[in-house]
Amino acid sequence: MLAIPSALLSRFDEKLQTRALPIALHTPYRRWLRYYLDFCRKYRFPPRQEKSLPPFIRKLQEKQQPNAQQEQAADAITLYYDILRETGKLGKGSSLQPFETRMNGPSQTETTSVAETSDMSGPETGVSWKSEYARLADEIRLRHYSSKTLRTYRGWVKQFQAFTHSTDPARLATDDVKAFLTFLAVKRKVSASTQNQAFNALLFFYRHALHKEFGKVDGVVRAKRKPYIPVVLSRDEIDAVLSHLDAPYDLVVKLLYGCGLRLFECLNMRVHCMNLDAGIVTIHDGKGHKDRTVPLPQTILPEIRTHMESLKDLHHRDLERGYAGVFLVGALDQKYTHAAREFPWQWFFPAKQLTYERKSGEYRRYHLHETHVQRAIRQAVSAARLSKRASAHTFRHSFASHLLRNNYDIRTIQELLGHSDVRTTMVYTHTVKSVTVKEAQSPLDF
Repeated sequence: MLAIPSALLSRFDEKLQTRALPIALHTPYRRWLRYYLDFCRKYRFPPRQEKSLPPFIRKLQEKQQPNAQQEQAADAITLYYDILRETGKLGKGSSLQPFETRMNGPSQTETTSVAETSDMSGPETGVSWKSEYARLADEIRLRHYSSKTLRTYRGWVKQFQAFTHSTDPARLATDDVKAFLTFLAVKRKVSASTQNQAFNALLFFYRHALHKEFGKVDGVVRAKRKPYIPVVLSRDEIDAVLSHLDAPYDLVVKLLYGCGLRLFECLNMRVHCMNLDAGIVTIHDGKGHKDRTVPLPQTILPEIRTHMESLKDLHHRDLERGYAGVFLVGALDQKYTHAAREFPWQWFFPAKQLTYERKSGEYRRYHLHETHVQRAIRQAVSAARLSKRASAHTFRHSFASHLLRNNYDIRTIQELLGHSDVRTTMVYTHTVKSVTVKEAQSPLDF
């Protein structure tokens, strides 16, 4: 949150003393001024114009602030406007309305005068988007998109709401999206993939939450797309990282590299995904809700069996403590009422502690959190003193590159990675040295 400039804070304190306000109110009044300045910065309102106060009060109403607090905030901002007026820095805008008018709206006799004095013509700003966010969440869940997709889309819609000053969603047009995407490319200098992600989020929001035709988006300044070549570790570097990892993080990394898994695919695995007799692991609901099977590395099968025995012991202890079982996807716990407590449905990488579920008042177990794995990998990479930046996804890149280096065809690698398009897999051709082996021929045959 923004800090109040020292010169302004000094003048504001003088104003509080001139008004002879109780000392106990000085701190809340300073806090309201700071909140107001931060609100104007976030939602792009001019802080030196009186027209910015009504949207600020509406925001407090959305947050269900008591009337007394709203009145106190309005009084604090009025003192700030008095300082601007005395110094000649108050911008042109609508004059302040009485607080009761801002709270309850103008009366019939005041309607004309309020409309005449306000220069906030055009789309109404400061409008709540609560119902639109609820529809966005419902539409995403209806299509069984992941919680990460919901979090990402909601984040972009919030940024779009701030960019448009919380304009009434009914008044939004395609031009607002064009301006926002151009702002991201020109002012924020985001990458092309980030800009495309924002575009897809707003496209979904318009079509399914606002039920509007998106229209043709032309004339948008696009972020420059550049080819990305993944970072690939050598086998020695991978072994160096593994040497600095403790259980179960070392086994996670071995599966990421040995099977080419994404991190969420690895952590979402359950016991029944492992087929040790056939030497394969089945990935359910991978990216794009696709399933696939991948061969298990023979060298880690003993380690997997040992880990499986430890899971049986943990499951037995959980049952003795009377826990409710693991978290299941969707309505599986209603369809299979005992599945949550059965061993095949337990997480292959369970969390270290049980999670308390407030709604049911029960303890359940979740899988190992991704941030714990990422932190362990980051520390191991640092301890190995690698000259390359590496993350959990780097091991998947290394899996594909090493297979390609050992003359696996690109279609096989595509299937193992679960790519829908072979062009996505073709990026790994840039991570290996080009070697052409030709059949030996006599120069006479050239």
